[in-house]
Amino acid sequence: MSIAALKEALPAYAKDTKLNLGSVTTTSSLTDQQLWGAMLACALAARSGRVIAEVSEEAARNLSEEAFTAAKAAASIMAMNNVYYRATHLIGDETYGTLPAKLRMTVIGNPGVDKADFELWCLAVSAINGCGRCLESHEQVLRGSGLPREQIQEALRVAAVVAATAATLEAEAALVAV
Repeated sequence: MSIAALKEALPAYAKDTKLNLGSVTTTSSLTDQQLWGAMLACALAARSGRVIAEVSEEAARNLSEEAFTAAKAAASIMAMNNVYYRATHLIGDETYGTLPAKLRMTVIGNPGVDKADFELWCLAVSAINGCGRCLESHEQVLRGSGLPREQIQEALRVAAVVAATAATLEAEAALVAV
């Protein structure tokens, strides 16, 4: 099992990350599609080859082909949107927020899976990428679609644990290479 491989690879000092990785993948209140789509999108956003390989293997067993593709699309579109919207916010001139983005993002309107699931994955990726504007926007859409705060929080937990796993394993790989 690939999550087991990630847990095994984590060093002793990352015991909390290891325990949390087990917890988010076995006790989640999210549906399998929501959970594994978030895991895959977050692995891609965290940019760790090892985490991407291990999570994608397990996600492929738990997602339809359409959901697998949609999770990848969520990571891709948010890689662009998070940079743009975070930058327009951080500049501090509200005029930028009124200008049309002129960025193609049709996948958000037609992701090929339940819109709420896609929005949840976009929210999780936005947490990893640190875009407050996107977090606010996706949270509002999710709350408007009836998703409870507890499930939104669960996606944020997934993002945090996947990001910590990726950071730890990448750091360990760099330390070994020194």
